[in-house]
Amino acid sequence: MTSRQARLLLLSVLVTTLAGCSIGDVRRTAPAPEPTLSDSASAPPAPRPVAETRTTRLAVSERYDQPYVEFVDAQRGYALFAACDGRPPGGPECPALLWSTRDGGRSWQSLRHPRPVAGNQQMYATVEVLALWAEPHGWWTSTDGGETFRHSPGEAAPASWQGTQGRFQVIEESGKVGRWDGRRLRPLPAQPPLSAIHTVAVADTLFRKSDGTEFHAPLVVTGLSGDGRPRVAKSWDEGRSWRSGEPLPAQGEVSVLRLLLGSDGWWLVGERPDRTGFPALWRSTGGNNWFRVYAEGHPEAGRVVPLGGSTAAVISPRGAGAVVGGRYLDLPWPVTAEHSIRLLPDGTLFAAGPQGVLLGAGQYAERSWVAINLVSD
Repeated sequence: MTSRQARLLLLSVLVTTLAGCSIGDVRRTAPAPEPTLSDSASAPPAPRPVAETRTTRLAVSERYDQPYVEFVDAQRGYALFAACDGRPPGGPECPALLWSTRDGGRSWQSLRHPRPVAGNQQMYATVEVLALWAEPHGWWTSTDGGETFRHSPGEAAPASWQGTQGRFQVIEESGKVGRWDGRRLRPLPAQPPLSAIHTVAVADTLFRKSDGTEFHAPLVVTGLSGDGRPRVAKSWDEGRSWRSGEPLPAQGEVSVLRLLLGSDGWWLVGERPDRTGFPALWRSTGGNNWFRVYAEGHPEAGRVVPLGGSTAAVISPRGAGAVVGGRYLDLPWPVTAEHSIRLLPDGTLFAAGPQGVLLGAGQYAERSWVAINLVSD
């Protein structure tokens, strides 16, 4: 995986997996690389064929490399062609080309790219906003699916994009937790009792007390305590005060603690310091209690995505698998270690690999897969 793909993948995961989650602003530098998946101890099981293949020929020169494809739900997606002959984009002989689909990749429509010639072309997408970066000219954002764009010069992420990251975010320059006021991130009046903050999230959930009083889900922050142990802090008054929970059940050393929201509660994923070992896993269905998630028989490495139903998908050198009931089980999905994978807001699984993308419809680990292929005409 290239640094560009890693940067886009990390951003997309944070935007679509969490309701109001952030680990920082959009920047031009790449994040830490994903775990390197290398496990030769066992061969992956034979994957089940995809249920359908949707191949579309586009009016694009064969010189162009494979496009970067992004879906925001089961129906809507975008494709960016930005490099030719294996070389970085930049010259007028290889202008960026932008396409979109609104029917799950069955058909694609050409969109006007607002700055097709640039030294570096990137694309980010959420349900609300399509954002294009064209270096050094700045950002172009669209809220109507790419029909029109608004230009924002400079490297700072535009407000329309920043607003999609949630009300509470990490301020990258300071590492503090801030609230987005529509124009900028303002530090909260009190900061969580953590020495390093990794993830900020708040679920769009409204609770009701026995007396009928309503209140929102707490603001949750993960990170490391002063002694380097992974911890979770919560605020029920939007950052004016904090409660630091009990230390998590020990599972060895972790360097980054990611908070993921599934349909049935929170998951914590503790990445190992070398970014290669199988991560530590915890769950919480509410309150301040976290319990360890066992995964007997798991591979040596893996990337984890909560699926709901007390189940998490794992992508490893063995292919696809799932953690359920304290055990790791292989799954016959057509997904390999070369794929990045994430859960879209509508519950669809999106997997991107060198040969194209896959869409997995269904519930929990029961998925029917569709392959989306774009071919130059």
